[in-house]
Amino acid sequence: MNVSKILIVALIFITSFASAQSEIIGKWKTIDDNTGEAKSIVVIYKKGSKIYGKIDRILKESDRDKLCKECEGEDYNKPIEGMVILKGLQKDGNEYEDGTIMDPENGKVYKCKIWVDEDDPNVLNVRGYIAFLFRTQQWIKA
Repeated sequence: MNVSKILIVALIFITSFASAQSEIIGKWKTIDDNTGEAKSIVVIYKKGSKIYGKIDRILKESDRDKLCKECEGEDYNKPIEGMVILKGLQKDGNEYEDGTIMDPENGKVYKCKIWVDEDDPNVLNVRGYIAFLFRTQQWIKA
């Protein structure tokens, strides 16, 4: 194999790796499980080699000043808007896992994994786990 073919293969590999990460990085609309309405905008970003997500904006005006009364530790009684809720996810194939997600409604922290939907790149599947039980939400690209 000559040098130009090696460079082309390397470039394709690097481009596909970078595009997989860029698909997940950005703003996503969370959807309320009960009403089906958009609830907030979460910004997903990379810090070091891990992925994090923070609530950038709460969409319902009356909820914007809510504090996390159920949270523990450093998040207790802090504004929900601006709170980091996805923490420490690591890439594993097409998924990001081994991190946590916190539900600011009840302060509970769950193991988490996220992945871009195979059929629609504008949909992010967000799964929280307790032991073998799980719940998956779909967030929409904002």
